Amino acid sequence: MILAAFLKALGQIGDPRFRRVLGLGILLALGLLIGASAGLLWLLDRALGEEITLPLLGQVAWLDDLLGWSSALAMLVLSVFLMIPVASAITSMMLDQVAQAVEDRHYPHLPPAAPVPITDVLRDTAGFLAVLVAANLAAIVLYLLFAPAALLIFWAVNGFLLGREYFTLVAMRRLGRDAARQLRRTHAGRIWLAGTLMAVPLTLPILNLIVPILGAATFTHIFHRLNSSGRTSPDRAP
Repeated sequence: MILAAFLKALGQIGDPRFRRVLGLGILLALGLLIGASAGLLWLLDRALGEEITLPLLGQVAWLDDLLGWSSALAMLVLSVFLMIPVASAITSMMLDQVAQAVEDRHYPHLPPAAPVPITDVLRDTAGFLAVLVAANLAAIVLYLLFAPAALLIFWAVNGFLLGREYFTLVAMRRLGRDAARQLRRTHAGRIWLAGTLMAVPLTLPILNLIVPILGAATFTHIFHRLNSSGRTSPDRAP
C-alpha cells in the first residue's frame, strides 16, 4: 500500500499543477535549509570567535574563515539533520495545496475539504516541531548507548514523528481533529513505517529537497486508502 501510494505521487509529477507545487516546495525547502544552516553556522561562529584552542593543535585561528568558505559544503552536511525539521515546517505551508492537487487528480468525486483554521495549523506545527526537537534531544542517549544502530534509531524516531504529523494534518482536512487522531491510532504501525520510509531519503543531500512534497502527496493517498475501509467519515476513496 505504501509503495503504491508513493508511485501514484511520483506519477503525478508530470501534472502541470502538481509540478508547480513541487517547484514551490523545492524552493521553500531550499530557502528554509539555507536559513537554518546560516543560523547554525552563525551561532558556531559567535561561539568560536576569532580563534580557539584545540587538543594537540593548540591555537587555531583559521576555523572562522573555514566556516565561511565551506558554508555550501557545510549546508549539504547539515541538511542530513536539518531537513527533518524543515520537512515538518513545510507541512504547515504547502500540505493543503499538495493534498488538493492530489485529490483533484485521483479523487475528483470528493466534496471540497473543510479548511483547517490557520491558527490550528500553526499551533499543531509548533507543537510537532517542539516534540520533534525534544524527541531527538532525548534520543541522543540512545545514539550514544547503541552507536552502531544510531542511524536506524534516528530514522525510526523521526519516521514515527513525521508519519504522525503528515497523516494527522492530511486527515484533519476530511475528518476533523478527533477522528483524524483516532484513524491514526488505528493504523499506527503502517503510518510509522511510511514515516520511516520518508525519513530515510530526507537524510540524503539534494534528494531530500523533493521529499517533503512527495511525502505529503504519498500520505494523502495513504489516508484515502486507510479511510476507505473505515466509518469515520462519509468520504470514500475509490
